[in-house]
Amino acid sequence: MQAQMTLLVSLASFLFFAFSVAHAESGLASYYGYSKAGKGGELTCAHRTRPFGSVLRVSYSGRTIQCRVNDRGPFIRGRIVDLSVPAARALGMMSAGVVRVSVD
Repeated sequence: MQAQMTLLVSLASFLFFAFSVAHAESGLASYYGYSKAGKGGELTCAHRTRPFGSVLRVSYSGRTIQCRVNDRGPFIRGRIVDLSVPAARALGMMSAGVVRVSVD
């Protein structure tokens, strides 16, 4: 009985951990050209698979922002997210252009 309870608790812990990190990813981020900048300073982004309207937390160099998915992309190999100019500015990546970020 004790072994079954231990197994059940272990399985529940594993599933909770797997679910909580299932959407975390890290990789390269870039930003849209100025012609595609977010309207009114909105912090928006493009992601290949996340649903439109979902909010992502993007972190870089000690800063974290929340941006809303409103487009598909990026379509350059190795990049996981494209940010609007206001989002890139808020994240502090404008001078670098392409940076390594984590996305939750």
